Amino acid sequence: MTQPTALFESNLPHLKLLTRGKVRDIYEVDDQHLLIVTTDRLSAFDVILPQPIPGKGEVLTRVANFWFNRTADLIPNHLSDLSLEEVVPDAAQRTALGDRAIIVRRLQPLPIEAIVRGYLIGSGWKDYQKNGGVCGIQLPEGLRQAEQLPVPIFTPSTKAEIGDHDENISFAQTRDLLGEALAEKVRSISLKIYSEAATYAQKKGIIIADTKFEFGQDDDGKLYIIDEMLTPDSSRFWPIEGYSTGISPPSFDKQFVRDYLETLHWDKKTPGPDLPSEIITMTADKYREAERKLTGN
Repeated sequence: MTQPTALFESNLPHLKLLTRGKVRDIYEVDDQHLLIVTTDRLSAFDVILPQPIPGKGEVLTRVANFWFNRTADLIPNHLSDLSLEEVVPDAAQRTALGDRAIIVRRLQPLPIEAIVRGYLIGSGWKDYQKNGGVCGIQLPEGLRQAEQLPVPIFTPSTKAEIGDHDENISFAQTRDLLGEALAEKVRSISLKIYSEAATYAQKKGIIIADTKFEFGQDDDGKLYIIDEMLTPDSSRFWPIEGYSTGISPPSFDKQFVRDYLETLHWDKKTPGPDLPSEIITMTADKYREAERKLTGN
């Protein structure tokens, strides 16, 4: 099989670059639209690692678009009707971008990340071990690592600048940031999307342990889902086969890289360590396998 090429950083001189995030390069198209390029950069512990994961950005874009289309009846998303050919007329530039680019509506992002947890893992497991709850939500005693929660929970966080860490916040703090009605709406739709997606994914052999969503509003205050959704970068995907509690299960996402990095003597600050070629290859394979299982492509 031909290995995909890697794109660490996009270059579109005819468009104004607004920002390079941990993974995405965002360009201005006009007052109403943006071009988002999901590169092959990989961030772990909020640090951009030196090497890209070939093809990762294309997988993320295709998977996100799959979910945007699948959930369009639940909430509108940021995808626009403009074609890439209209925005990037140069064929060579489009070839370099591959499936990594989308044209989206220009919306005002909400100042939180909407996190939904269905299983007890990661920072939630550490939180639970300390105080019996996650982000201020008390949970039953005796739960094990990676155990399914009685019901999914909404645990939002702030959005950090590159190099900083997101901070979990309470729902009361979310209400302070968004207002009562919008906070309730974001919580409700996040839980609904997660529950429906988790049911679908389970039929495909994947457990969605947790995920994060981002939302934005237009000038009229209408709510949209933006950025990415239910991808291996924004979610923990576990294969049902081999899943058990009491351990951190194997995954289709960048948890594989996190687990490797945890074996190193690294302070989780920039610069990130180089990844061995076998870790890069295995990570790329895991992303592609997640796409195949979820979308059938």
